[in-house]
Amino acid sequence: MIAAIKTTSPFQRTLAQPQQQRASHVVAAARDCWLPGSDFPKHLESCKLPGNYGFDPLGLGANDDRLKWFAESERVHARWAMLGVAGILAQEITHPEVFWYTSGADVELPFNLAGLAAFELFVMHWVESKRGYDVLKPGSQDQDPVFSQYKLAPHEVGYPGSVFAPFVPGNLEELKVKEIKNGRLAMLAFIGFTMAAQVTGLNPLAALSEHLSDPINTTMFSKAVVIPGQAVVPTCKIPDSVTVQGLTIPAGCFLQGLWP
Repeated sequence: MIAAIKTTSPFQRTLAQPQQQRASHVVAAARDCWLPGSDFPKHLESCKLPGNYGFDPLGLGANDDRLKWFAESERVHARWAMLGVAGILAQEITHPEVFWYTSGADVELPFNLAGLAAFELFVMHWVESKRGYDVLKPGSQDQDPVFSQYKLAPHEVGYPGSVFAPFVPGNLEELKVKEIKNGRLAMLAFIGFTMAAQVTGLNPLAALSEHLSDPINTTMFSKAVVIPGQAVVPTCKIPDSVTVQGLTIPAGCFLQGLWP
């Protein structure tokens, strides 16, 4: 009876403790970090946000309330960027003769541009304020303000589901990570599209084709080179302004004053 009782000596417990500590260190080290070999920020260790790889060099997410807002802002910008990048590429595939950067100035509008801008400002302000209130108080904006018989089911902020996502093609947690990864890539791609358009005056696929046809002589270094005492600066391919419905809108290149 006594022999059947399992006992652990103090010596065995002493040996087990370092093993447990080593195991915990292995688990912590196995977490993906944006900078291999660096320490994961303490304020992000327990964060469950999708795509959290510890990137916060300025510590902006140390405040939990601010981190929630930053996460929501990133989601919205990522989703708009994915739509924008896909639209630019689709437009070039279907109408390669149209330059996406200035194509908006050539659109014939059936209404006044100033009226459209005022309407958009009002509507977007209303939508963004509703989104902001939902971040501050989750669930407070689930009731339809016009058709009160409709209400969203309880959900995580930023992922309303229901009519906004009637079908989820796979594991939701995995899809969240894929969405934010593709969104971050799309935001970077849009910056690349914009700078390439300003320097080359070409659509993204046309600029890529130009580079592939002569990869040695068609690079960022062939467009701009900075050496001590001298700088070769590319010319801006975008007009200084465009005119729409008699209204002159400044265009030009982004931050051209900061070019070398």
